[in-house]
Amino acid sequence: MSQRPGNNQDVTPSEQSALQEALQAAAATWPHPNPRVGAVVLSTAGTVVGTGVHKGPGATHAEVEAIEAAGEAAFGGTLVVTLEPCNHHGRTPPCTEAIHQSGIRRVVIGALDPDERVSGSGIERLRTLGIDVHDAIAPQLVQEADPAYFHHRRSGRARVTLKLAATLDGQVAAADGSSQWITGPEARADVHRIRSESDGVAVGAGTARTDNPKLTVRLDAYEGPQPRPVLIAGREVIPPDLALFERSPLVYSPHPGPWPDSTELVEVASSDGRVDLSAVIRDLPNRGVLELLVEGGPTLAGALSSAGLVDRYVLYLGARLGQGGGRSMFDGVFATLADARSVEIDSVVQLGPDLRVEFRPAIGGRQPEAAA
Repeated sequence: MSQRPGNNQDVTPSEQSALQEALQAAAATWPHPNPRVGAVVLSTAGTVVGTGVHKGPGATHAEVEAIEAAGEAAFGGTLVVTLEPCNHHGRTPPCTEAIHQSGIRRVVIGALDPDERVSGSGIERLRTLGIDVHDAIAPQLVQEADPAYFHHRRSGRARVTLKLAATLDGQVAAADGSSQWITGPEARADVHRIRSESDGVAVGAGTARTDNPKLTVRLDAYEGPQPRPVLIAGREVIPPDLALFERSPLVYSPHPGPWPDSTELVEVASSDGRVDLSAVIRDLPNRGVLELLVEGGPTLAGALSSAGLVDRYVLYLGARLGQGGGRSMFDGVFATLADARSVEIDSVVQLGPDLRVEFRPAIGGRQPEAAA
């Protein structure tokens, strides 16, 4: 079921305020592969008597947590929830039944759930139970709060952000391979912010060998979980003493190894013996990675981009000129202008001396398969 435009005509100011509170509470959670959900219970007088969030697979759902916090004050009141309540048995019972048993008389929903097991059925069940439901009052806000969940449930793929850093004339490294640092501290801090919003951070074999990155979030006062390191391996042997092997990485490889014991290995070979990148992007959500940040080099960047597997690009342009041919952002041949792919630029921001350009593929671009 598709999202309907938001309709606030029958929503009270206290309900609108409660939705904002629920969104803010949910923003501090990392529940993937489950959705980010917040809920608030309002008493019959319109005051907040309970709040809840969903913390992850197997945990209490936000609606139930809010109802339990409200106790008897929930009776006759209103539940405001960011996402449509579920109506199926999974690791937890249906939220629709818990709502009915609590005595809540009205439910206000931010957005419909794109999951086919839920979409529309939760609302239908609540109305069958005699509960007044006002749905989809702010679908855009809810989607913006958890874009990877909506992307996965609609496409079956992880949401891929490709991060690139280059000089103003498009060089990601000098001819000798040196690249640290093209951008300044403000831009590098912004990269760590994006890491903090990601379930996994991926690099290719070349970047792993050359830079030996840890792929961790290093921000002052950061207390959230660390994204999982993801290695897209090639056909060559990877040194077993790399820093990312200390962090139980997820490795996609065309061959069985050998790999360090800490590795979770997934073999995904294409017909030519390389890693099947399309299969990788489809498999990642099965392992809890809905939001993937790719920080690989030109080989991985070129393969993903040419295959149409990148959903968002974040390009940092350092205030430098290479003034010659070093290493460009994408491997491959730009044979003719007709091969250029159109993009839609969403924002351009200055960070210290550098620029951050965020863009996405224009609708209607080709989506070929790829391997690396």
